[in-house]
Amino acid sequence: MAKRSSLSIRIVEGKNLPAKDIAGSSDPYCIVKVDSEPIIRTATVWKTLCPFWGEEYQVHLPPTFHTVAFYVMDEDALSRDDVIGKVCLTRDTLASLPKGFTGWAHLEEVDPDEEVQGEIHLRLEVLPGAPGRRLCCSVLEARDLAPKDRNGASDPFVRVRYNGRTQETSVVKKSCYPRWNETFEFELEEGATDVLCVEAWDWDLVSRNDFLGKVVVNVQKVCAAQQEEGWFRLQPDQSKSQRTEGNLGSLQLEVRLRDETVLSSGCYQPLVQLLCQEVKLGTQGPGLLIPVIEETTSTECRQEVATNLLKLFLGQGLAKEFLDLLFQLELGRTSEANTLFRSNSLASKSMESFLKVAGMRYLHGVLGPVIDRVFEEKKYVELDPSKVEVKDVGCSGLHRPQSEAEVLEQSALTLRAHLGALLSALCRSVRACPAVVRATFRQLFKRVRKRFPDTQHENVPFIAVTSFLCLRFFSPAIMSPKLFHLRERHADARTSRTLLLLAKAVQNVGNMDAPVSRAKEAWMEPLQPTVRQGVAQLKDFITKLVDIGEKEELEQLRTLSLQAPLVKEGPLFIHRTKGKGPLASSSFKKLHFSLTTEALSFAKTSSSKKSTFIKLANIRAAEKVEEKSFGSSHVMQVIYTDDVGRPQTAYLQCKIRAAIRPGHV
Repeated sequence: MAKRSSLSIRIVEGKNLPAKDIAGSSDPYCIVKVDSEPIIRTATVWKTLCPFWGEEYQVHLPPTFHTVAFYVMDEDALSRDDVIGKVCLTRDTLASLPKGFTGWAHLEEVDPDEEVQGEIHLRLEVLPGAPGRRLCCSVLEARDLAPKDRNGASDPFVRVRYNGRTQETSVVKKSCYPRWNETFEFELEEGATDVLCVEAWDWDLVSRNDFLGKVVVNVQKVCAAQQEEGWFRLQPDQSKSQRTEGNLGSLQLEVRLRDETVLSSGCYQPLVQLLCQEVKLGTQGPGLLIPVIEETTSTECRQEVATNLLKLFLGQGLAKEFLDLLFQLELGRTSEANTLFRSNSLASKSMESFLKVAGMRYLHGVLGPVIDRVFEEKKYVELDPSKVEVKDVGCSGLHRPQSEAEVLEQSALTLRAHLGALLSALCRSVRACPAVVRATFRQLFKRVRKRFPDTQHENVPFIAVTSFLCLRFFSPAIMSPKLFHLRERHADARTSRTLLLLAKAVQNVGNMDAPVSRAKEAWMEPLQPTVRQGVAQLKDFITKLVDIGEKEELEQLRTLSLQAPLVKEGPLFIHRTKGKGPLASSSFKKLHFSLTTEALSFAKTSSSKKSTFIKLANIRAAEKVEEKSFGSSHVMQVIYTDDVGRPQTAYLQCKIRAAIRPGHV
């Protein structure tokens, strides 16, 4: 049995933020920290004081965390980013709200003396003596102190104050995990103060010392216990006068904490067997459990329920059958073809999760080159006449600013080129699409065509496929490529607008160029020739995509079964030992890792040749590294033997895991 905590976070929007730029605006983004460790960074919303993000995250973290803080920052290209303000929620506050925190919170000023982190190890004793008792305070060590210097560390020392007397430790240079092992004694006098204050400071040669946090000890409790030892969390300096609340704006958040008890796998087997039996029988069986789960699942947690069910059935080899059952249940209660799979039902959410798990590599292969081209070109693209800014375009070769008509014409050409390249890549990708994805779309296409057989509904089976493939998979990835690991950084304002317009065009193609889509945004009309051609291409692609026989499906699955199933992949900071040099955090390199059921491998990028291949059978140990080794509390070492039997060690820089749930265009 194990305990774990998770946070569901939705950063909605901000309002009335102060202007930080000369032009009277700001470029805001959010950073989320758990106990001072940054784990999330949102996209930057350019040139606005009322930004909308709408980003959702699922964060798994240790149950011992204390606070989660949301910092609103202003991005600057030439100087250090400005801190606008923060919202801080304690674990106790979130635990007292069963439905979580939802609403607007005022941003508070960020005071450096309140931005503390880390813990200090103290041993406190009361010793007898003449003429009276003595209080001994041993300052042993500290961990995870805030880095205050440019080198990413601090030069910490400790100041101990009691009854008007102050003593200090020595300074430990360049460390966030210092050790002192120094003891200080104070005489315990009758009527003296009952508070011992232990303060951590960062020593600076030129400027004033930086405050790192403090611990206030109740001496009366120490006297009663005679001895006390342990790790004490550093607290901010709250002795300053209360600051008046400034006009820093507000942040709308949705944050929900859930503490879970995880039992051993055997405890869940009866439920797993029951679920699998129902999925295998499909609509021929009693069919009670899955509908009951859907009916009793709230909108807030439906995505999580869908993801967990999908993972379960993927592990059992029943993902296609599970989704097919959901398709049939949704079709059975849908009377209007134009509302099919448009709601956030269990079928829609499960299919979204399925595509992200089974189709992510496929998405990268289709979209990757187009997204890279958009980022590299950095062209100004705009189709909406009301939003054209001629000053942002620059001048032509004749040193004449482009007119609005020229901007619109050039933008249409650029978008048609991107859309055409994307559709061409998609049409060539039938064989690259995973067999289980093709087979699932085949079942969806077949079920919808059977439910709506009339000639007037001939496009409905195609739209059912594109509602997932284009509207819920490709379009969100185009609009937010970082959230789908297509890029390492969020796009700037100009690139974001290009991606948004491209995503809208893909949606129009996915909707089969429906009149309703055209009527919403008439200024998208210049793309209509490419959209109409794209509809024909997309229908031809879907026809080929779902034309997969059981024999071909089995052959592809058999080929995949010869490869070790992928457990997890993504970017990771890795250090491999070479000689006996010093261990430093700067020696870590960012590589792409891939973990299968048979091996752990590293490469420069996801498509590069693997530089290191570690068989799981050759791993002798995997354990957490002592914090002071690298100046980080999230480093683990993997000890293994290479092909000739020599022992090797790899160090992995880990972080709290945040799973991203992108929103829709």
